[in-house]
Amino acid sequence: MTIEQPVGLTGLGVLNALPVRAARAELLTCCASRHWADEVAAGRPYPGLAALRSASAVALAARDWAGIREALAAHPRIGDRPQGDDREAGWSRGEQSGADAADDEIRAALVAGNRAYEERFGHVFLICATGLSAAEMLAALRARLGNDTGTEQAAVRYELTRIVDLRLAKLLDAIGFGARAGTTNGRTE
Repeated sequence: MTIEQPVGLTGLGVLNALPVRAARAELLTCCASRHWADEVAAGRPYPGLAALRSASAVALAARDWAGIREALAAHPRIGDRPQGDDREAGWSRGEQSGADAADDEIRAALVAGNRAYEERFGHVFLICATGLSAAEMLAALRARLGNDTGTEQAAVRYELTRIVDLRLAKLLDAIGFGARAGTTNGRTE
């Protein structure tokens, strides 16, 4: 899909000006919950990033657990290197870059921890990994394995909100750059 982006708009201006379908597609790179993306796209225009993040948090809080699981399905395991050159894969690689320097022992412990977590809770372990080392991610994974289901679901919602907040800012930077550079949907036209 090629969307004409007006040159000179900020990223938020571009997001506010996009047709609903295009805005929804952009938002889905931040969070894979379709209902979340629908609600956030429908709430435009936003006066600033804080308002966008607030609307995002309200939409995430309104999701039932099935909606949260839909969002989780797009997240790779901690320590896995997401494949592809799309925006979301690139963000995931950057967010988990603290795991890149992990030694073999920590990598093996992450694999085992991920497996134990998924067996216990039925979904990937989610943590806002930005700025965390592999050892810190592993420590959090091990600590959260002791949570009951309700406590863990609350932790997942919290971490998902943090990740989406970061990605919304990245999205605005990405689409704002395209508008300033005279591109559409990240491609020079």
